[in-house]
Amino acid sequence: MKLSDLLASRPVLLRQAHLANAALAYATVDTLARRARAARLRGPVRLLAVDPSVERFAPQFIALAGSQAALDEHFDEDDLARLADALAFADESHAVEFDFNLEDLPTRFLPPLRALLREAGVEVAAETPAPDPRRAHGGH
Repeated sequence: MKLSDLLASRPVLLRQAHLANAALAYATVDTLARRARAARLRGPVRLLAVDPSVERFAPQFIALAGSQAALDEHFDEDDLARLADALAFADESHAVEFDFNLEDLPTRFLPPLRALLREAGVEVAAETPAPDPRRAHGGH
């Protein structure tokens, strides 16, 4: 491939990468919302993403009401990192802190992602497959 060909294809590749990120965010939110619903987890929570500027090197999921132990039992550090990335993407922000009710997770964050995907002609199934975390982060 010539450099000029690669440069010419850059806008298309960037668009595809954006859509792939939207698809990953959608699948992540959908999967973790289903897990919370299946575990009957409800109520207000705060998700704090990794933020080295405040010396937070691991994501935190805080139950603002209800059982912290139940949250800890159902979501690990990788889940929380993926969820924080997905919410920041869905919210189109660089936020590192999210307050929401667990039961509102899909209704609050999935509609903008679904709209973006459908606008691009992507079919969004009612049941999305769970993203493979190894593939989502480059095999790490």
